Amino acid sequence: MKIKEENLISKTTAFLNSSDSYENSKIVLLGIPMDYTASNIPGSRFAPKRIRELSSTLESYSPIFDETIDNKFYDIGDVVMPWGNIDKSIKFIDKLAKILINDGKKIIGIGGDHLITYPIVRQYISKFKDLTVVHLDAHADLRDKWSNEKFSHATVLRRVHEIIKEDNLYQFGIRSGSREEFEFAAKFTHLYKYEVCEPLKRVIGQLIGRDIYLTIDIDVLDPAFAPGTGYLEAGGITSRELFDAVSLIISELNVVGADVVEVCPPTDNSDRTSAISAKLIRDIIIGLSKKS
Repeated sequence: MKIKEENLISKTTAFLNSSDSYENSKIVLLGIPMDYTASNIPGSRFAPKRIRELSSTLESYSPIFDETIDNKFYDIGDVVMPWGNIDKSIKFIDKLAKILINDGKKIIGIGGDHLITYPIVRQYISKFKDLTVVHLDAHADLRDKWSNEKFSHATVLRRVHEIIKEDNLYQFGIRSGSREEFEFAAKFTHLYKYEVCEPLKRVIGQLIGRDIYLTIDIDVLDPAFAPGTGYLEAGGITSRELFDAVSLIISELNVVGADVVEVCPPTDNSDRTSAISAKLIRDIIIGLSKKS
């Protein structure tokens, strides 16, 4: 495998019931332990490891999709990060994503801060020219700069908007951002405040038939459900609404890739955020495998 030859991956534990065959797996789980742009509480670089560990506590069966996860994906491990070097890290993620996409794999990324979405999407649009990004989050992430930096977890969806087609960004659950971000969204994105499921149901018809990349910042959940994240924003959705929304997206739409980001294990009381994320990833894998 070219990835092994180039020493781009480090692998220790694997997610629940991963296949042992990269070649025979259409879905690949990829850990991306980068949190250099965390502007409040760092620690999301520990999420891939902790989420994998907690996956072992899950049932392999998903009642939502009436299927098991067994051998339906390959956990390739974590991107080897050049610590603290944002530009080089983005290039590494770019390189790995390109290999996986060229091999016909669907990537499920575990962040890491939200900036990891940008290089993955950049590679997806080389294959899916009309890619639409569905974004679940507390924050708009549409700033042009954050602390004078263009590349940050707070600017990532602005950077994504610049490389996809103008009408192809849908944002749900947003409850925080600057006035300028909301003004930008009113002109250039489809942004739905506070809720996820109800607005999603209203616009799902617009998304059917498109190639979808799904990015989930775990802080779309209220802090009561997900305290282990870098920015705590009150007024979020319940874990039930998140699972219902993801089930609808996976069942109805052509999802070609996804990520779950911004889980911060050092502040995760009783591991509840990592546990929710592990279950969410399990269901995404099972749902995608049923359609592969």
